[in-house]
Amino acid sequence: MVITREIWIRELKFAVSFIVASIVQTYFTCPGCNTPGEFSLIAGFTLMMWILLWRGNSLLNHFVDHKVSWYQFPTKRLVVGLISTVAYSLIAVITAMTAFEWIFDFSFGKSFLWTIYFSVIVTIIISLILHSREFLLRGRQATLDKEIHQKESIRARYETLKSQVSPHFLFNSLNALTNLVYEDQDKAVKFIKQLSEVYRYVLDTRDKEVVSLDEEKRFLKSYLFLQQIRFGDKLLLEVDLDEVQTLVAPLVLQMLVENAIKHNVISEEDPLQIRIFEQNGFIVVENDLQKKTALVDESPGLGLNNIALRYEFLSDKKVEVIQNEKFIVRLPIIPE
Repeated sequence: MVITREIWIRELKFAVSFIVASIVQTYFTCPGCNTPGEFSLIAGFTLMMWILLWRGNSLLNHFVDHKVSWYQFPTKRLVVGLISTVAYSLIAVITAMTAFEWIFDFSFGKSFLWTIYFSVIVTIIISLILHSREFLLRGRQATLDKEIHQKESIRARYETLKSQVSPHFLFNSLNALTNLVYEDQDKAVKFIKQLSEVYRYVLDTRDKEVVSLDEEKRFLKSYLFLQQIRFGDKLLLEVDLDEVQTLVAPLVLQMLVENAIKHNVISEEDPLQIRIFEQNGFIVVENDLQKKTALVDESPGLGLNNIALRYEFLSDKKVEVIQNEKFIVRLPIIPE
């Protein structure tokens, strides 16, 4: 960590505050300190206690923060924080007083227990205040984060909707339909039906965070029918999700399939194979890596960033992207 001027100033303020507090506390709690040497000794001990209790508990709280989340387990975090604070304070005070007596050949006498009680009570009061403040701040931050995620999710859904009704997709579909009308009228009727199903699904899910996997698979089937009219046997898709019960972000499987189609060569010599299956708590979308040499323009909002953003809101696990001889995207399974 880089020590900036602001950090130096803050630490200096803490040091001055501790020194002043130690002198004031010694003045009121040690009326029997008759000599400057004795006063300085007790004031030094008091300063050490301020540092141990304040700084030590501060570091302890940072450690507990990493172990128990305020967002997920606020009550547990509060209880664990208080118990660990009291336990640390007791151990720190008793250890410091015992060491102080041994090093300086000093006896606290009857004030030994009183000092322990006083230190722990003050620590508990301060800890309750700080934990309550932290609890409120974390709650407020959690609410703010939720609002930000909701806005980002709405934006992502909107961009997804725009990408699906883009002129490119519509142009390719209508172009394929034009050829079908002359070649196979029955298939053209089915094509129109599947095209309407695709757009109906896009409109029906525009306000949804998640849909069932069965709904997404039905939509994907309609979408693939349209694509296979264009590519025929050059596009091979294998979906093995019959035993999987999960929720998914709307249109996400279609987006990944479209991404594979858009960025890879599809030809008689190099058919594109795409597999969708479940593995270790993830839905895996895997395709052969045979990239086009020509650059492909990215559609607004379409792509892995869009998907990762949506799943960040829906799951604790992150979307994983792996690229070797194949291109693999792993989507966390969301329990129903």
